Amino acid sequence: MEKITMSKRSTLSIQEAFEMFIRKCKIKNLTDLSISSYQKKMVHFYEFIDKNQPITTITSDTVDDYILWLRENTQANDITINSYLRSVRAFLYYCMECNYIPSFKISLIKAEKKIKETYTDEELIRLLQKPNTDTCTFSCYKTWVFENYLLGTGNRISTALDIHIGDINFQSGTITLRKTKNRKQQIIPLSHTLADILQEYLQIRGGDTEDYLFCNEYGGKAIERTYQQLVRRYNIKRNVNKTSCHCFRHTFAKNWILQGGDMFRLQKILGHSDLTVTKEYVNMFGQDLQMDFEKFNPLDNLSTNKKTIRM
Repeated sequence: MEKITMSKRSTLSIQEAFEMFIRKCKIKNLTDLSISSYQKKMVHFYEFIDKNQPITTITSDTVDDYILWLRENTQANDITINSYLRSVRAFLYYCMECNYIPSFKISLIKAEKKIKETYTDEELIRLLQKPNTDTCTFSCYKTWVFENYLLGTGNRISTALDIHIGDINFQSGTITLRKTKNRKQQIIPLSHTLADILQEYLQIRGGDTEDYLFCNEYGGKAIERTYQQLVRRYNIKRNVNKTSCHCFRHTFAKNWILQGGDMFRLQKILGHSDLTVTKEYVNMFGQDLQMDFEKFNPLDNLSTNKKTIRM
């Protein structure tokens, strides 16, 4: 790789600098998904600015103008704008570290976080009612097992599709997660209910320890889009309009907290590197947190017993 001299640095284009940023990401062993995300989200930035102009022309005003451009020229909401901004910020902070541009702070815009959608108890009852294995297709049965797995573990779909049969330890009651978002392997508990479902599933499915638990029709690793479509068709057929696989993760977190589970264990199970991320799930549940509010609220409890104080 050509060393960037002072003279070259002044003429380095935005596109050339971004290519060097991507190269650095590969050296740091970032996931293909992360690198692809940076590349896709750079498309809007290239629409906003001439990618052939020198990287030295970018200032804090450029970032401010980009935010305004996104609001005026795209249908993106504030949360999506922050998503684009995070990618550009990572790129520009790299440029600052390399002294391509002067250092300046890039702050995300204030965005109101919407309450994340979760499955209701009534919807879960419809989805988790076991299909008749004597009459249903294997695809239908497999999707039922898959939805039980997502709800019973809180795994992301990418993690679930990377599970091998040998990663399920029925004796110790654990599941080894090989692929997580932060690329750290972890071990999570296996519930008794899910263990029974998976044992029956493996008796029907068969397979060796190195085979994928949820595979494609050829036994290889499945792609996310295929299982997203399976879940969509399965849910709609059961009169459930919510069809998101990630919705099971939100539902797991919601029920964990509402049943009195502690945040620290939830953080470990969900694989969050920062407890702050886990705490955000509390804000997803809306009126669910109002259930039995008076029962646990100290003011209401005291109000039922307190005596009138005469002055």
